[in-house]
Amino acid sequence: MSKFSFVGPYGDDPSVGHLSTPVTTSMITRTLLGNLPAYRVGLSSLLRGLEVGMAHGYFLIGPFYKLGPLRNSEVALLAGYLSAVGLIIILGLALALYGTTTYQEETLVSGDILQTKAGWKKFSGGFFIGALGGNTVAFLLLSQI
Repeated sequence: MSKFSFVGPYGDDPSVGHLSTPVTTSMITRTLLGNLPAYRVGLSSLLRGLEVGMAHGYFLIGPFYKLGPLRNSEVALLAGYLSAVGLIIILGLALALYGTTTYQEETLVSGDILQTKAGWKKFSGGFFIGALGGNTVAFLLLSQI
């Protein structure tokens, strides 16, 4: 056994099934994860969805625009925009389906409104609107450059 042990069971409980490493237990990691919209205290489900959706919608257009099959044509930007809109629709449907199958009851279990059926419905709606908005902003910015 080494004198310097950096990896061990989380909370000194081997039955938890999680390892405690310098990365997973550092204060920097906890602060960064705590500032993500899914874990931020005080945000409604709709605002969480909007923030996540805007970030994802903004960067989804790039791969379709620069790496898609129409990348060397004059309609590459429009094709990238419409491809990203199609992916956003698929992602919105997947989020709605996940919330429908995962959260059966309207009871607040963990103290977080996002963990309810109504909260997840607002989150997925906010994601859809935010992603479409972020994608549109990126399209407008790229069309002006």
